[in-house]
Amino acid sequence: MLPLQQAISLDPQQYVPPLISAVTTIVLFVVVFAVIYLLGRYFVTQAVERSLRHRGFDETLVGLAVSTAVVLTAVVAVALAATVAGFGVVLAAFATLAGALALAVGFAAQDLIANFVAGVFIIQDEPFTVGDWIEWSGNSGVVREIQLRVTKLDTFDNELVTVPNSDLASAAVVNNVANDQRRVSVGFGIGYEDDIEQAREAIIDEGSRIEGVLSDPAPTAPVSSLGDSAVVLSGRIWIDPEESSYGAIRAQFVEAVKGRFDAEGIDMPYPNTELSGGIEVTNVGGAGEAAGD
Repeated sequence: MLPLQQAISLDPQQYVPPLISAVTTIVLFVVVFAVIYLLGRYFVTQAVERSLRHRGFDETLVGLAVSTAVVLTAVVAVALAATVAGFGVVLAAFATLAGALALAVGFAAQDLIANFVAGVFIIQDEPFTVGDWIEWSGNSGVVREIQLRVTKLDTFDNELVTVPNSDLASAAVVNNVANDQRRVSVGFGIGYEDDIEQAREAIIDEGSRIEGVLSDPAPTAPVSSLGDSAVVLSGRIWIDPEESSYGAIRAQFVEAVKGRFDAEGIDMPYPNTELSGGIEVTNVGGAGEAAGD
C-alpha cells in the first residue's frame, strides 16, 4: 500500500510555476491589447474623421470609414498583443483561418460587395441626391433615399422602387433637375396649307403666358420637320425644375396651344394615307352566269 500511496501523492508546488506563467501571459495580452486598442482607436479615428471631413466627404462615408478604422485597430491590437504575449502559433493559425473565411465570403457576396462599392461612389460623386428626378435604363423616379447597398425611388404612380446601386452605377443616369434651367419641347403639327408664322406666333404667345415659364431664354417655335401629313413646329419653353413641375407645365402647354389653334382655325392633321389610281374588274359576266346556274 505504501508504494501506491507515494505514487498517487501529488505536490501542489509543481503546478504553481505553470499557473503563474499562464496568468502572466493572459494579463500581458490583456494589458497590451487594451493600451494599443484605446490609444489607436482615439488617434486613428480622430485622424480619419478630420481628414475626410476636411476633404468634404459625405457624413455617411465618414461614419463608415470611422467604423472600419475601429475594426482595423482592434485587429491590429489583437495581433500585436498576441505577438508580445507569445501567442505566435495561435495567431498564425487564426490568420490562416481568417484569410480562408474572407475568401469564401468574398466569392459568396460578390453582388453585395459590388452594390456596396457602387453606393460609396454614388454618395461621394453625387450624380443625384435625394429629391432628384432621374431616368435610367428606361425607368424613372424621384430619389427617396440613398443607402450603401440600394437606392429607393418613388415613381410618378407613387410606387416604391428599390434599385441595387450597381445597376445605377453602370447605367447612363439622366438627372432631369440637376441644372437651373430645363427646356420643355413639344412638337405641334399643322397642315401644309396653314400659315407657319401664324402658328409660330400662337405657340410662342401661349407658351409665354404659362406661369413658371422663363422669359430668358425666350420661348421659340422653329420648324423641326416636314412630316407625311403635317409641318411640325417644335414649341420650346424653359423652366426652373426646382420651382416648376415639368409634367404639369408640358400638359398646360399642349392644352393651351391646342385651344389656340382651334380658335384661329389652324389645322392639326392626324396621319392619313391617300390611295390614288383605278380598279379594273374582269369576268363580271362570267361571275353572273355562275350565280344564275
